[in-house]
Amino acid sequence: MNWIVILAGLSGAMAVGAGAFGAHGAIGEAADWLKTGGQYQLIHAVAALVAMRLDAKGPAMLFLAGGAIFGVSLYLMAMGLPRWLGAVTPIGGASLIAGWLWLAWSGARG
Repeated sequence: MNWIVILAGLSGAMAVGAGAFGAHGAIGEAADWLKTGGQYQLIHAVAALVAMRLDAKGPAMLFLAGGAIFGVSLYLMAMGLPRWLGAVTPIGGASLIAGWLWLAWSGARG
């Protein structure tokens, strides 16, 4: 069983659901949060699969964890939970950036 592939699939499904709800069921700021969270989470679910194909498990895990933290913090705010959750969102973003930098470093090493 490949947990990264399983988590990437679940992350992608969650992202599509959030994006769809943002596009069709939410209004105002909540819709924007859902769309943004869904977009980032979906892109990084795919990036995790590509990283796995490149045998870069560390970046893949950062993409999945960062995408989840980034997206879920926005999803929760869109559902009416406290706005202080917005302070958690940059932790996810930093994880995503770290994943990209790690992937680049891995490529530079050959």
